[in-house]
Amino acid sequence: MAVKKPNETLQIDALKQGRVTLRLIGTTPLYMNSMSAKAKRSLLIGGGRKTAAEKRDIKHDPETEFRASMYRQETGDTLLCFPAPGIKAAMATGALETPGVTKSSVQRLIFLPQQKINIWGRPLLKCDTVRSADMARTPDIRTRAFLPRWCAEVDIAFVSLTLSAHSIVSLLSNAGVVCGIGDYRQEKGKGGFGTFSVHGEDLGDWQHEWDEITADARDAQQDAYDNPEYADQDTADLMEMLEDERLIRAA
Repeated sequence: MAVKKPNETLQIDALKQGRVTLRLIGTTPLYMNSMSAKAKRSLLIGGGRKTAAEKRDIKHDPETEFRASMYRQETGDTLLCFPAPGIKAAMATGALETPGVTKSSVQRLIFLPQQKINIWGRPLLKCDTVRSADMARTPDIRTRAFLPRWCAEVDIAFVSLTLSAHSIVSLLSNAGVVCGIGDYRQEKGKGGFGTFSVHGEDLGDWQHEWDEITADARDAQQDAYDNPEYADQDTADLMEMLEDERLIRAA
């Protein structure tokens, strides 16, 4: 006669989360690359045909494009910010170069409570020659906010049964080396911008660097937003040519 097995209750323990706050200090400059309101409008309602008057307008408005490229927030210690998912994506990419962890596991086991992370540093107006994504790879001029020096602070939660605080520091450090954040970043191959080093609250020899960069907080960034400064001589030369053309057309 078969013996009836006793009822067994399956006990499942909840996953435990750890949390760590880390500081990022840029090792190469940061290009901001927020999508402009004009581009979003075109995606939402489509781009209509240009009128004859619009076709006569100067093609680019660098000051407007500079401001539109910034990720901004209404409140907080800084005017500038960066989307938190961009940091998580960088860590997932960094996992590809990290033994013992996979990209998919990083995407599942790491959570950034913040929607936006504060970015300290003074943005400058920078014009660059780029190639469009069309078949002919048409050259164009693109204007973006450019931060020669920058830093950030990020709060990261993680599943502590699988990952440790040391693992998070290593993943983020690897992301800072092989990926970076922002436009023309290291991950893209040709670029080398947006890379960073990772630190805890005790910055050691980096404390002076952190203090200098964080001095450019909301007020300094608002001033740079309202009164753009040029990042280099090439940009200054282009803006001088643009001003001359504006005066000619206004006459």
